[in-house]
Amino acid sequence: MRAAQVLAPTGPADVVVHDVPEPTPAPDDVLVEVHSIGISFPDLLLSKGEYQLKPDPPFTLGVDFAGTVVSGPGFSPGQRVAGVSGYGNAAELTSVHRDSVFALPDALSFDEGAAVPMNYLTAHFALVERGQLRDGETVLVHGAAGGVGTASIQVAKGFGARTVAVASTEEKAQVALDAGADDAVLLDGWKDAVAGLTGGRGVDLVVDVVGGDVFTDSLRSLSTQGRLLVVGFAAGQGIPEVKVNRLLLNNIDVRGVGWGAYAMVRPGYMQEQWEALRPLMESGVVRPPIGATYDLDDFGQALLDMEARRTLGKSVVHVH
Repeated sequence: MRAAQVLAPTGPADVVVHDVPEPTPAPDDVLVEVHSIGISFPDLLLSKGEYQLKPDPPFTLGVDFAGTVVSGPGFSPGQRVAGVSGYGNAAELTSVHRDSVFALPDALSFDEGAAVPMNYLTAHFALVERGQLRDGETVLVHGAAGGVGTASIQVAKGFGARTVAVASTEEKAQVALDAGADDAVLLDGWKDAVAGLTGGRGVDLVVDVVGGDVFTDSLRSLSTQGRLLVVGFAAGQGIPEVKVNRLLLNNIDVRGVGWGAYAMVRPGYMQEQWEALRPLMESGVVRPPIGATYDLDDFGQALLDMEARRTLGKSVVHVH
C-alpha cells in the first residue's frame, strides 16, 4: 500500500510517498480504508523532528483521517468513521485502537470527518474541560481562520457562547465569520476593538493558538475571573511569560491546554468527547471549513503550504 513517509526528519520538502507493508491490526484495533487525511500542525513538526513524539524513521505521517471500516471490534465493515492517533494514518490502510475511532455522522463528508478529530476534540477539551465554559459567556479566538480557530468558534457557539474572532487579514476574518463567529476584528488594533465590542468589560475566555505578541494584550482583555487558554504558539515568536501579579490583581487565570497528553492516557475519554460533539455535527453547528485539497503524492506540499500560512480552514489530502 502507498503511504506518506518521513525517511529523515529534514522537513516537509523531503516527505516521500512509496509502498509500505499493510498494517497488522492488534485485537483492539480497527482496520480502516482511508479516504481523507486532515493536515495538522503535528505533521509539520514530525517532518522536522520537532514534535514531542519522535518516532524512528522511516515512519508514516498522518494524524487525522476518515474512511470506511475493513474490520475491527465495535464497528461494522463498510461503516463510515473518523479517527486520530499520534501519526501513521497517511496511508491507504491504517490500524488504530478502537478508542480513537469514531462513527462519522451522515451529515459530514469524509473530508469534513478528517477535519474534526484533533481540532474539535482539542477545542472541546480547551473550552469545556479546561475553560469551564458557561452558557452566555464571551469567547475570543486568536488565529480564528485556522483549523483549531474555526473549531473553537463552532464548539463555543454550540455550547451557548458569544464568539469574537481575531484574524490577520480581511479574508481570514471572513472565514471566521463564515464558520459562525459573531464578530471578527483585525489583528492590528484588536485589543481596542474587542474593548469596544464588550463595552469595556472584556471577554470571559481567550483561546490562544498564536502566542507571541498577542499574549499580554490577551491578559488585559480578560474580564474579572476570565481564563486565558494556552493552546499553541503558531506565531513562532518564542514562549511568552506571565507576570503573575497581573493574575492576582485581576482575578484571572492562565490555563494550559494539552489535549493529547490528557486524552491519550484516559481510555474512553475521546469517545465521551465525540458523543458530546455529535449533536453539534448532526445539527450543522460543527461543520469544518475545508480549505485546499491535495492528492497523496502532494502530502509534502500540503505541509509546505501550512508552514507558509497559505492555508485557510483545514487542508485535506485525498487517498481514495
